Amino acid sequence: MRTVRLLLLVLGTAAAAYGGWLLLPQLATTLPWLLGGPLLHDILVAPLVGLVGLALGRLVTDRFRRAWIGAGLLASATLLLIAVPLLWRPPSAPPNPGLPDRDYPLGLVAGLAVVWGVIVLVLVVTTIVGRRGANRS
Repeated sequence: MRTVRLLLLVLGTAAAAYGGWLLLPQLATTLPWLLGGPLLHDILVAPLVGLVGLALGRLVTDRFRRAWIGAGLLASATLLLIAVPLLWRPPSAPPNPGLPDRDYPLGLVAGLAVVWGVIVLVLVVTTIVGRRGANRS
């Protein structure tokens, strides 16, 4: 087992060194992306998510509703994170049939509408079912 681990360590180190060697010529153009993502996350995204979480905890007192709204916010953030490169930057290559011929803003809006439509539907149904159960008691 020790030999296998040593072999994997050597192979992983060699692969990382090869990747670093390939990255070296583009380091000046790649460095802002490598540093910008973590900095943007730590300076902007993480505090914003924390503030939204605090506000959500104070505004929505029911744990069930808070969980569904939090899941919706997480899904929305994921969709937005995936969509940013497609919305922000024009295609850098000529169109490849079948790939960039989509309406990405409309797809993002449709995805967000589906996520929040399902969440609103679940919350409305649970509210109605909860009220009917309370009226029968």
